[in-house]
Amino acid sequence: MAKKESVNTTEQPSAIHSGIVSRRGFLAATAGVAAMGCEPMDTEKASKRVSTAEATSAESKASAPRAPFDTLREYIAAIEAHGLLLRFEKIDQDAFEGTAIIYALIDKYGWYDAPAVIFENIKQDGVWIKGPLIINHQGHWDTECITFGLEPVKGDSRQSYRNALAYTRNLLVKGKFPEITPIEVTSETALCKQVIETGDDIDITKFAFITSNPADGGRYINTGSVFTSDPEMGVNYGTYRCQIRGPKVLGVNPEPNQTGWKMLMAAKQRGEKVAKISIALGQDPYVWLVSGSRVAPRFGAKVTPIDELAIAGGMRGKAIDIVKSETNDIMVPANCEMIIEGEVPLQEAMLPEGPFGEMYGYLGRKKDENFWMNITAVTYRKDPWLMNMFTGVTRGYVTAPVSSLFNESFSKMIPGLIEINQPVDTTGWCFIKIKKTEPGQGLKVGKRLASIVPLFKVTIVVDEDIDVLNWHEVGLAVGARYTPATATEIFAGRGMPLDPSANQDDRYASSKLVIDATRQWPEEGGPEVYPQLNRTLLEELAPDAFKIAKSNWGDVINSWGKTRY
Repeated sequence: MAKKESVNTTEQPSAIHSGIVSRRGFLAATAGVAAMGCEPMDTEKASKRVSTAEATSAESKASAPRAPFDTLREYIAAIEAHGLLLRFEKIDQDAFEGTAIIYALIDKYGWYDAPAVIFENIKQDGVWIKGPLIINHQGHWDTECITFGLEPVKGDSRQSYRNALAYTRNLLVKGKFPEITPIEVTSETALCKQVIETGDDIDITKFAFITSNPADGGRYINTGSVFTSDPEMGVNYGTYRCQIRGPKVLGVNPEPNQTGWKMLMAAKQRGEKVAKISIALGQDPYVWLVSGSRVAPRFGAKVTPIDELAIAGGMRGKAIDIVKSETNDIMVPANCEMIIEGEVPLQEAMLPEGPFGEMYGYLGRKKDENFWMNITAVTYRKDPWLMNMFTGVTRGYVTAPVSSLFNESFSKMIPGLIEINQPVDTTGWCFIKIKKTEPGQGLKVGKRLASIVPLFKVTIVVDEDIDVLNWHEVGLAVGARYTPATATEIFAGRGMPLDPSANQDDRYASSKLVIDATRQWPEEGGPEVYPQLNRTLLEELAPDAFKIAKSNWGDVINSWGKTRY
């Protein structure tokens, strides 16, 4: 039977609304723009409009929740107050309207500047389902700052990201993030247990889980933190996609050699009949980023116990509240939106799974055999807020923590290494910045890193004056400093299971490309003297030019995009 717990929560909904976009509102707005034609812009009115908007924005930010965030709802209120959220009233996902909206936003604004999105109501399989469904909530680079309580840099999201990188790198202690032990709370105070469903009351198809792509195998839960346990490896949680097989049945898809997969296989080999699992949904931003990234130091063949919820607490500087699952002993985040509990049959036949649109932007292969689970309980907040990942289309989570960890770890291993960037909008590429001290160093560093990290398929090494977060600068370095005949290395290496070009053997064999786009020294066939960049000369010979331009014309430059219409 379903039952409802009386939970006292003081959390308030966001006071700021970006405006729900309906078809009628959209048509009215576009008609208004069309009617304007090419009439001259009233710059005084435009300036007042910008000033009013900025004042409203400042008030919104001041009243919005701030880090550390206890819940997803607090976090969404904060990014909405920063103008990073779009709301859509009704989305027909049977026509894949939502998917097209996300592609359109990414096409226009890019992976790092596209807003978060809320679909208030979603039509799926002929039925209208109440949301909200949240997408791309950690996509915009400004969210890197908001997550950690930093104010984003106005008009410079790349610098916002750099500030978050500096902050998270300072959190590291001896190459690890700090830990704060979670605090157990009662079921009566746990937000995720406001509603408890077991037995015949269970039906996960009534919630806002969608089919993201027309070629997908069906509806998926693809933002769940899947908690598994093992007597030797401890407790692990990771983001593994789960295909909905029915009201009470879910596929569970950890990839081979992921910790969750190792735990399930170990239990199967021990002869256990079932493995108990809990899946957390609608997580706070810290639980979420730990779930989807490699910030927990689980490397190598042997898995040692690590309290990943303690790492999430350490990142936010405050313990995560946890509560015991209803039908197993797994402790889960108490303030998430939903928990799905179940049992994985280990001695029964596996089920087919997929296909599914994957992170490389291609349709992943259909699997003949995959783990699955019978659902034993669903607990959730009233009117739960759920998330969906459009994998391969948007960013998944804030990446400053894992980038900081990579930079810290590899800089100790490789002399001269300054920074690594793995651009998520082009999976498989890696940009590496070094302080070059000897000929041949670029290829040497690039090959070593590409050999260690399977994801690094095309690796470009640049000098310390190049911003590896800026594709344009990296491209210019390749065009002006790279000599293909002498500064290229191609070799065989381990690839990624999801790379559509990789061999599907045990090592997912692939070839790797390293490009040395540093200034080639004479010993490498380069010129005796390299000319300086024009911008560098401007900064050296006219050091006040940027300051003068910003002082005299900064408001004009910054307001142009806001006053065009």
